[in-house]
Amino acid sequence: MWAFDEETLQFLAVNEAAIEKYGYAREEFLSMTLDQIAAPGEGGRITAYLERVRLGKGATHGRCGPWLHRCKDGHTIEVEGAWSTLPSHRRDAIVTVLDDITARRRVEESSREQTRLLDLASDAIIVCGLAGDITFWNQGAEHLYGWSAEEALGNPIVELLACDCEKLGETERGVRESGEWSGELRQKSKRGGDLIVNSRWTLVHDQAGEAKSVLVINTDLTETKKLEAQFLRTQRLESIGTLASGIAHDLNNILAPIIMSAAVLRRSVVTADGEKMLGIIESSAERGAGIVKQVLTFARGVEGERVLLQPKHLIGEMSKILAQTFPRNIDLQTQFPHDLWTVTGDATQLHQVLLNLCVNARDAMMPKGGVIILAAENMDIDPHFAKMHPDAKLGPHVVLRVTDAGAGMSAETMDKIFDPFFTTKEVGKGTGLGLATVLGIVKTHTGFITVQSEIGVGTTFRIYIPASGAGAKSEIGSGAENIPRGRGELVLVVDDEAAIREALVQTLQEHGYRAYTAEDGSDALALFSHRRDEIKVVLTDLAMAQMDGLALVRALRKLNSDVRVIVSSGHCQPEQARTLQALGVKTFLDKPYSASKLMKALKDVLAAAAPRSGSAPA
Repeated sequence: MWAFDEETLQFLAVNEAAIEKYGYAREEFLSMTLDQIAAPGEGGRITAYLERVRLGKGATHGRCGPWLHRCKDGHTIEVEGAWSTLPSHRRDAIVTVLDDITARRRVEESSREQTRLLDLASDAIIVCGLAGDITFWNQGAEHLYGWSAEEALGNPIVELLACDCEKLGETERGVRESGEWSGELRQKSKRGGDLIVNSRWTLVHDQAGEAKSVLVINTDLTETKKLEAQFLRTQRLESIGTLASGIAHDLNNILAPIIMSAAVLRRSVVTADGEKMLGIIESSAERGAGIVKQVLTFARGVEGERVLLQPKHLIGEMSKILAQTFPRNIDLQTQFPHDLWTVTGDATQLHQVLLNLCVNARDAMMPKGGVIILAAENMDIDPHFAKMHPDAKLGPHVVLRVTDAGAGMSAETMDKIFDPFFTTKEVGKGTGLGLATVLGIVKTHTGFITVQSEIGVGTTFRIYIPASGAGAKSEIGSGAENIPRGRGELVLVVDDEAAIREALVQTLQEHGYRAYTAEDGSDALALFSHRRDEIKVVLTDLAMAQMDGLALVRALRKLNSDVRVIVSSGHCQPEQARTLQALGVKTFLDKPYSASKLMKALKDVLAAAAPRSGSAPA
């Protein structure tokens, strides 16, 4: 405590605690002024605060500070306290009561530094009380789960993350018995997405050795698990392929004598019943031989004669065959450019690929029928596309596409469709080798396949085969400078696939754009409502789990009728396209697409003339 003159700031009295804290003798203190104790730069703050004190004479002011003061030995301390005026018949004095908060500030700064370091961690770091309520939630947890710290704190960790109850019981027992537990847990994000984490739980004790909290560190394994599943699926296919190859060769040796013997027996059989039985034997053996050939094609990629082919001729021949054999309620449409590139391949095998896909498309739409689109296009695969498709190789490709408007497939079914002997058809109507054979043929042509499907909407298969011949020249590298560049325009990217969002952001930034991302329509609306003046284009996927692209476009039009939108989709039905066009969307990108297509679409959209009243641009 001390008192000083209001006008001169001369110390008038000082207690023993201040003498001990600052290191000055009483006589030294009483010869000094307040500004001599203040640290450099504090004078202006003191003057401003004195004015407030003078205006409230006779009042005790609340906690003030912090102030930086210098002690006699030169070190600085941080203090805070209360000032009050003491009116006098001569000159008013000000009494100050101070607390040294230097140590507390150091602890607080150390705590803040530790928090900053924890926030730098990519893992989700969570602290819970013994009852399970969350008391700490770092930025890694915000990024992983989607809840902010304000939303998470105070909530039970079990309810917030929808932990597996059975696993949770095991976790709690492990923590109680040994003080720690680690293992995999299945949890939910704020958006309802499934997460797989490697979770480590540790019991934390206080200085007295009593348990006070639980430290939880969660590492996201979701993408790793997906890659592991893909790797195991590949290994499984290779193993089945090796087994199937051996079985197929043995079956060929069994079937060959049956077919040859049936031909010999036919010469000596004279009865109608005998002829009928031989016919059954021959047709069954030949059908078995056909299945064996499919197995061999899947297992080893049986090589045929490779010649230079024009895919549009394959499409033309296939459309004629299908038009004669498919029911009349199936409308087969073909699409391809006049300058379609050529490929090197086996015409018979590629016919088989298209036939298998078209037959599956037909079956998916029966008995109602519908439209099958058999199309082809040129595509120069660039690094942007290759990032999203590990099997892709850079350079010119011809893309064969088969699209149907059938029942579609779930994610679980799509994960198995290329497995041999897996089929969704009724018993006796499918061998389960069709798509396995397609995969084997495409791989022997050094190509790859992508599939997009949506329940109730339909399915699209794309076959990518390296192009060859004089017309197929890659523009990657030598032609990269011709790709239009942005000028810092802000693009809102909306897609529920994290890998696609990341690839798009990197591509946009490399070509002169800025990007915000949203994982579904509701996120996109929130971002757009705050940044509508900055966002120049919205690039959205059509099929998303929470709010799809169609609903998003409708909502965006209500917020801003002039918003420019590009819609991308791996499978867009004509009805959806017509609805989007009615909403003013004129620019569509078929997934997957190259960086050059994206940049050209952005350039066209941004260059579009300002809309007239009542109209909306794409």
